[in-house]
Amino acid sequence: MTRRQQWKERERFQKEEEERKMNLQIYVFVLRCIAYPFNAKQPTDMTRRQQKVNKQQLQTVKERFLAFLNGETQIVADEAFCNAVRSYYESFLKSERASRMVQSGGCSANDFREVFKKNIERRVRSLPEIDGLSKETVLSSWIAKYDAIYRGEEDTRRPTQRAHMGSVSELILSKEQLYEMFQQILGVRKFEHQLLYNGCQLDNVDEQAAQIRRELDGRLQLAENIARERRYPKFISADMEVLYVEELRSSVNLLMANLESLPVSKGGPDFKQKLKRSSMNNSFLDLGDEGDILSKSDVVLSFTLEIVIVEVHGLKSLAPNQVVYCTMEVEGGEKLQTDQAEASRPQWETQGDFTTTHPLPSVKVKLFTERTGVLALEDKELGRVVLNPTTNSPKQAEFHRMVVPRNSPDTDLRIKLAVRMDKPPNMKHSGFLYASGQRLRKRWKKRYFVLVQVSQYTFAMCSYREKKAEPQELMQLEGYTVDYCDPQPGLQGGCVFFNAVKEGDLVIFACDDEQDRVLWVQAMYRATGQSYKPVPPQLNRTTNRKEGNPKPPTPISLNPSQRQGVEDLISATPSRFDHSTLFRVLQKKTLQHRMNDSFSCLGWFSPGQVFVLDEYCARYGVRGCHRHLSYLKDLMDYSEKSALVDPTLLHYSYAFCASHIHGNRPDGMGTVTVEEKEQFESIRSRLMTLLMNQITHFRYCFPFGRPDGALKATLSLLERVLMRDITTPVPSEEMKNLLQKCLEKAAQINYSQLLDYAQIKVDPEEAADKQLEDMLMLGELCIEVLQQNDEHHSEAFSWWSDLLADHAEAFLCLYRQNLDSALQVQPADSWNTFPLFQLLNNFLRTDPHLCNGPFHKHLQDVFVPLVVRYIDLMESSIAQSIHRGFEQETWQPVSNGSATSEDLFWKLDALQMFVLDLNWPEPEFAKHLEQRLKLMASDMMEACVKRTKSAFDAKMQKASKSTEFRVPLSVCTMFNILMDAKKQCSKLCVLDCSQEQQYHSRIDVLIDETFKEMISSLISKFAVVLDGVLSKLSRYDEGTFFSSILSFTVKAAAKYVEVPKPGMDLADTYITFVRQNQDILRDRISDELYIENLFEQWYSSSMKAVCVWLTDRLDLQLHTYQLKTLIKIVKKTYRDFRLQGVLDGTLNNRSYETIYNRLTVEEATAAVKAGGALQGLSMRDSDEEDI
Repeated sequence: MTRRQQWKERERFQKEEEERKMNLQIYVFVLRCIAYPFNAKQPTDMTRRQQKVNKQQLQTVKERFLAFLNGETQIVADEAFCNAVRSYYESFLKSERASRMVQSGGCSANDFREVFKKNIERRVRSLPEIDGLSKETVLSSWIAKYDAIYRGEEDTRRPTQRAHMGSVSELILSKEQLYEMFQQILGVRKFEHQLLYNGCQLDNVDEQAAQIRRELDGRLQLAENIARERRYPKFISADMEVLYVEELRSSVNLLMANLESLPVSKGGPDFKQKLKRSSMNNSFLDLGDEGDILSKSDVVLSFTLEIVIVEVHGLKSLAPNQVVYCTMEVEGGEKLQTDQAEASRPQWETQGDFTTTHPLPSVKVKLFTERTGVLALEDKELGRVVLNPTTNSPKQAEFHRMVVPRNSPDTDLRIKLAVRMDKPPNMKHSGFLYASGQRLRKRWKKRYFVLVQVSQYTFAMCSYREKKAEPQELMQLEGYTVDYCDPQPGLQGGCVFFNAVKEGDLVIFACDDEQDRVLWVQAMYRATGQSYKPVPPQLNRTTNRKEGNPKPPTPISLNPSQRQGVEDLISATPSRFDHSTLFRVLQKKTLQHRMNDSFSCLGWFSPGQVFVLDEYCARYGVRGCHRHLSYLKDLMDYSEKSALVDPTLLHYSYAFCASHIHGNRPDGMGTVTVEEKEQFESIRSRLMTLLMNQITHFRYCFPFGRPDGALKATLSLLERVLMRDITTPVPSEEMKNLLQKCLEKAAQINYSQLLDYAQIKVDPEEAADKQLEDMLMLGELCIEVLQQNDEHHSEAFSWWSDLLADHAEAFLCLYRQNLDSALQVQPADSWNTFPLFQLLNNFLRTDPHLCNGPFHKHLQDVFVPLVVRYIDLMESSIAQSIHRGFEQETWQPVSNGSATSEDLFWKLDALQMFVLDLNWPEPEFAKHLEQRLKLMASDMMEACVKRTKSAFDAKMQKASKSTEFRVPLSVCTMFNILMDAKKQCSKLCVLDCSQEQQYHSRIDVLIDETFKEMISSLISKFAVVLDGVLSKLSRYDEGTFFSSILSFTVKAAAKYVEVPKPGMDLADTYITFVRQNQDILRDRISDELYIENLFEQWYSSSMKAVCVWLTDRLDLQLHTYQLKTLIKIVKKTYRDFRLQGVLDGTLNNRSYETIYNRLTVEEATAAVKAGGALQGLSMRDSDEEDI
């Protein structure tokens, strides 16, 4: 190792050693703050902090949610909940920002839960209402399932135990826990703590109170030295120098008042007297003096005595079976009695409890036996013992010789008993001393002294006589200095001496034991509050002795160097240290420990840490501004390293410092040092930069709105930092301009981060399809970012909502550049870009701030030509498909019409739905598109109807005119086409505007007229067939040549052979024609209304034709064959059409009645002339007829 390296190593070692010594010294001060606090308490109203989520836990949570999504858990859930969990998993758990939250140390399980809760609240509110199931119930159920997924297979009791331990450490800590915490904070080892604990006598309350009084006296002396030597800090104004000294004195006086307010006695009366400190020279005083500060009423002691009587020895004068008992009493108190025992075994183990105010009480115990004589009035006393116990008397049971009456044979009567006298809290020491004072001329004699603490600052040496509650003499110890002294010549009594000295007075004390002297000097040293610490004479003479000291002041290691080091730490005068520097180190290390613990603290100290820091500042005079300036520096250090720090905490500390700098005295301090102001200005500038950076990176500094309300608090803090003083508010325009700059930068940062996350590299040479695919994915991510901003951050920017909208526009403007580049390389007639428009437009039109904004209008301008071009091409394509389709149409039924009509109506509907799904945001252009599509649909439908009518007419011309005619399937298809067109017309051609309504009505009229023409044409075809049947019947008309030939031929032939009569083939053929066509129409035509209309017209036309035929033969009698044929045709037609649903009003029309009456008359005439020529045919209804 070179010399330079050795020098560096030595320098490093010295630095570490100095740092270790400083940490130990700080730890000594902290120990005293914890051991005897009198200014601060552990706060119980602080917000409970949650446990942190670490990287391993985050990975475990991801795996549990993924297992649920894969169906690997037993948790039953519906599709809506699964979708919510999937969205939560993809957008939150897998996001980089969630990982950053965990890394920052400010993320808890509650944050995870709140993000999920906020996500599902929006989803559940969008769900439709369900009868009997409120949305609050759904939310509660989903949250319960979320908790089950998050917890996984863990034991449900474990979180409860963790939470319990967390609540204990977060709310209240014992002294031992505080010691252990600050050992970790300051790097103090356990054995070092034990040495310092014993050396500081932390378990001795009196020593700690005395230490405080010495510290306060030292601070008062320091204030006087500063005023005398004019060693003031540099203030912003010279007038503050005098005020500074007054503040130092006031702070010490406040601490004295706090200390004075603490109760001295906890067992007896609660003394809280606030006696004024006096500079009078007081020594032994008579009780009768009037001008004394202390009087006999001020010094009250209360003792508890326990007297235990065990047994009696030496009782020989009584019979073995005789009853004995004992009584016990304290002078001036009640008398107690033991149980009875036999003289052969006088044992009791009985305890009596007494209270007294006598420091030297008189205890009497007597032994009695019962007298059995009739005239006996009192029991016989066998012996007694009188004791004068003190608090220093032995506590264990001992034998005492009893005083027996004269002539008693039991001369060696002894009783075993114990008298325990407890020391009250305000009694610090007691014992017998020789004493003599100058002012009180009394002889040197032995007295019983008690050192009494009347209040925190008032002690008195009181001498007592036996059986007296009030002190005989007292000496107030204020102003005295106690020390060891050499033996005084001429004084008889006492072996070792010490004295108490004051201006004008000297009191000498002596006792018989060195150990007792040490105890008395230490007790009086703590009571006087003197700065000088008495040293036993042995240490003065021999400094290297390792044994022989009555009581080593510090029970430390045997190593002399270590012993001296610990002694130096303990005996160091606190007022000589720069506690501002020490506290800065303590606070920094405490914050470091807090940020590294298992709680998501966000920079907040735990209650125990707050308590210790508060007590340290109050006890050692750390200025509040210095404390908060140091705190701000440390918090900003963590915040600049991406750790989550609560801005409310920064706001509180900054406001305190600002109020102090501007003279508002938040802690009562009116002095402001130059150093404080310079540090404040430096911190203000640094804090401004930090806050602007956080607002610029608000998506990453406050991911998903966590911590709750942090962004809003940051904006509030920024506004506070911008204030020039504590009263003048910041101009709104200044704040707005600053936020605008931050959000403009935020847009660029967020977009670049989004490109990196999506791994999209904008390359003009890339394929058009790939660029469009990238833009679609990037558009989805942009929408997700803006939705998250609105969901999690809009509330924070509620006062500047227009700035958040401008931020969104700036963000979209960056996307617009890439979007335009991708659209420019797309083919001219490519319609793959419309899904991108729909995606962006559906989001933008629902946002009140972005709808018809700059980006939205630009998007419309880009896609207007594409939409118009698309509609033009579709119109041309549909028109061509109609022309080609009807030319090649086979008229086979397809769904509700033919192949061509179905294709037409589908295309028109699809085109209109496409434009409707565009949700065009600009009302006028949207109206124009709708109008154009409706008019186009009307034109296309008109062409369809006309082409169908033309085809129908051609079909009818080619159809047969005989009863062999059957309605072709194609004709039914044509009817169905018109009916479908009628239905589609209301959907495809109707607009609210009156002009389009008229146009639609014209198309509707055209369809109705075409229907009528087609029905008329078909009815005419049916009428032609009926006319053919009637023409055949006309051959049998009376008086015609053909009728005569037929009649003559039949009559002539009938003379020789049996001639068959004319059959009913003609009627049957026609009836079959009617029925089959009825079935065809009924089965093939889909609209019932038009079928009924057709059948009514057909029936009416048929009856009218028959009626006309009969009317033409009104003067002629019908031939039997004619009559039989017509009766069957008419009856069957009537019944068939009635079965098809033709109403009675139509069936029984005038033509039918005329026919019915004529045929009935002809039937009667035929029955008269020919008899059974009709072969049972009749116009009368009969259930037996063959229908």
